[in-house]
Amino acid sequence: MFNRNRGLRRVAAIVSISSLVTGCGILSSDGSEDEGPIVVGTTSAPSTLDPAASWDGSWELFRNIYQTLLSYPSGSTAPQPDAAEECAFTDSTNQVYRCELREGLTFSNGDRLDARAVKHSIDRIKDINVNGGPAGLLGSLERVQAPSEREVVFHLNQPDATFPFVLATPAMSIVEPGSYPANELREDGQVVGSGPYSLESYEDGERAELVRNDRYEGFADRENKAVTIRYFKDSAGMVKALRDGDIQVTYRGLAADDVVTLQGKAGKDEELQLVEGSGTEISYLVFNPEDPWAGRKEVRRAVAQVIDRAAIAHTIHQDTVDPLYSMVPKGLTGHTTGFFDDYGDPSVPKAREILTDAGITERVPLTLWYTTDRYGSETAKEFKEIKRQLDASGLFQVTLKSRPWKTYVTGYQKGEYPVFGRGWSPDFPDAENFIAPFVGEQNALGTPYAAPEITGELLPRSRRESDRANVERDFERAQQIMLDDARLLPLWQGKQYVAANADISGAEQAMDPSTIMMMWRLSRKTSW
Repeated sequence: MFNRNRGLRRVAAIVSISSLVTGCGILSSDGSEDEGPIVVGTTSAPSTLDPAASWDGSWELFRNIYQTLLSYPSGSTAPQPDAAEECAFTDSTNQVYRCELREGLTFSNGDRLDARAVKHSIDRIKDINVNGGPAGLLGSLERVQAPSEREVVFHLNQPDATFPFVLATPAMSIVEPGSYPANELREDGQVVGSGPYSLESYEDGERAELVRNDRYEGFADRENKAVTIRYFKDSAGMVKALRDGDIQVTYRGLAADDVVTLQGKAGKDEELQLVEGSGTEISYLVFNPEDPWAGRKEVRRAVAQVIDRAAIAHTIHQDTVDPLYSMVPKGLTGHTTGFFDDYGDPSVPKAREILTDAGITERVPLTLWYTTDRYGSETAKEFKEIKRQLDASGLFQVTLKSRPWKTYVTGYQKGEYPVFGRGWSPDFPDAENFIAPFVGEQNALGTPYAAPEITGELLPRSRRESDRANVERDFERAQQIMLDDARLLPLWQGKQYVAANADISGAEQAMDPSTIMMMWRLSRKTSW
């Protein structure tokens, strides 16, 4: 376990991730391995260990224990080869994508990782077809071929310049065919992967113990020997563990109160550092079109007219998030401010007019659902504030309900919730990933959303364009359609905060473009 009494002078820093990625050489580290694993805390526990079942925060574990053909080396925003030696489109229309694997790849159990294993891994995602699962990412995939041991060829049913980004998501993790059935999920709590780490032990909702996988062949340059991930129910318990020295890093789920406290105390009386960076994580409400009230557009538009995002960001999150008026966050091509442009500042009279014009004169009963253990300790406070705002308008009568994440997911996939909260961290850094996952008959929400202009015209056209700066108009039009439907209501855009003991190095470099922590970047500082 980490020794806090190593004679280090008391230091801390509040730093920008972007400013340190290329300039953190003031400290040296040799990846010291004699003090046990680096222990990392998070409030985001996996819902599954099988990549074919997950389109959620389980990816944070997958990135470290499984391998994908492509991934993101530190500082890269474009996919680069990992299990693959090279990948490229082989035609001028972006419909045939070929990868050649590294030579001599094996899984952690010693079995060969070849093209057949890659084909098996991708095919089973589509064959098992979990509702709300990652099969929704493979809409453009027609078939996979494995013409030789090291060659994999993907044939697409339409041009798709974003397909390399899809292959780089942890959903496309390569699994060992003998351990993962072709037509059903693996549910024994075991893992066979080929990533930087092997999963030595796992306690659901409690901890994951990762040890260096000596069979790994890829780009990851591991700075430590082992990492233990501990899963916490809330930020308070996680920060207490950090201060007590039971964990050395936190990487998701810091509450606003704790961030503000750390900003004030870091460097004064604690050996802690707080790393701050811009983020593209968003929070939003989902309306179920099958519900008699939430299914009415006028009700959804009235809710959009009443919700005060600025109050939520300031009062509940203490300005650790920013109000969001578009499903595509700031910083990405295609971001708009449509919900502000159409609704302006919150207005009860305007909301009442929307409802009365639709013949709705009674208070609208709505049940809002949220998860208790996924998006941070502010979630319950946030939904109480949303209830307060809607009830205070006199136009709505809101009931709040909640569940832990595992049962919460099952509920929204079955269509049980009239209105529910979701968060979204991008699969890849492109505006498409804040539009495509939410529309179509199969999507990440498990709630069909027929949007033929988006799915049949705008997305296919944008995918033909390799230069993503040229698709801004298509994304703006797609967002206008979503704005008019008001099926999804953006609330806020998050920032990234990582708190760590002052002896930890690499936290500012550890986030990939999807804000997933690459645990191999963490190390202990050995000199000043």
